[in-house]
Amino acid sequence: QVQFVESGGGLVQPGGSLRLSCAASGFILRITAMNWYRQAPGKERELVAGISSTGGTTNYADSVKGRFTISRDNVKNTVSLQMNSLKPEDTAVYYCNTLFFQSNPDSWGQGTQVTVSS
Repeated sequence: QVQFVESGGGLVQPGGSLRLSCAASGFILRITAMNWYRQAPGKERELVAGISSTGGTTNYADSVKGRFTISRDNVKNTVSLQMNSLKPEDTAVYYCNTLFFQSNPDSWGQGTQVTVSS
């Protein structure tokens, strides 16, 4: 079963930064578009950012534009989310996945917790 593994979360003060990383076994990360999602308690999972398979195209939720940057390194087989100017409302569990597998509950990792608080 394909499962993505997220890392890099933690506790940060408002205005701080974190860099999240996503990894998966095999070649999946190299050949597919990747998305970052987040889910806060009591809220639906939302798409935060996406990047094409080559990294040439990115998209962001309006709430994070100008603050977050998604990138990928297809040599290292990782997808990252640089999060700057963090706000308390960014607090959530962050996940990565692809359009190919996101409909499969088993493909979702445990996510990485991001907490923005003073």
